[in-house]
Amino acid sequence: MAAALSSSSLFVPVFVSTTPASADTFVPLPDGQKQGPNGVVVTRTGERATISPSLADNGAGRTVWVSGNAIADVPDTPETKPGPWNGPNNAAGSNNSSTHGSSIIDTGYIVGCQVNIASDATSAGVSGSLNLSGGSVGGSVGLKLGPGQVAFVEIDSKDITKPGHYSVEYQDVQMQIQNCAGYAQARAYTVVEIVGDHYSKTTLYGQPFSIG
Repeated sequence: MAAALSSSSLFVPVFVSTTPASADTFVPLPDGQKQGPNGVVVTRTGERATISPSLADNGAGRTVWVSGNAIADVPDTPETKPGPWNGPNNAAGSNNSSTHGSSIIDTGYIVGCQVNIASDATSAGVSGSLNLSGGSVGGSVGLKLGPGQVAFVEIDSKDITKPGHYSVEYQDVQMQIQNCAGYAQARAYTVVEIVGDHYSKTTLYGQPFSIG
């Protein structure tokens, strides 16, 4: 799903995050697993969030730090080499397995303002996609979301070039949500896309949680 929406991606610089304060709200989140075609198994473990009011202190902002481990067990995929990029001028959205020839695991978060992520986030107003891939997965990203808007934050991805066990671990990735005067929600996603004669895409969602 993230790949399908990334044609409108907005790439942002990555900054070093700060450590959450001890008074912040800690949210443990359950592990999850999904079996897909071709024997693919997608698992998420150790997911957690730490939530605090935004330093802007304007009533319409909040900050969340997320951590977790996304895992793909892939018993059957063609042995491939990534590249070349086939998107127009390496434009945003061209970095996915549909255009660069390799299977892939991609993980991130859906973030919405006054939208129930548990029901149908994709039907809401998508404000764009933000991308942290290629930088430190301890980075930081700012989101400006109005009521009814949703953003997809891609934390990181890894090419799957042959059968095997692949994981993407991230810790204290900071997301700052501004302009959302109502409630905000977030939900993890992990997509495993397998290329070749038996193409498949398996998506595992995490449990939605409130960001205040």
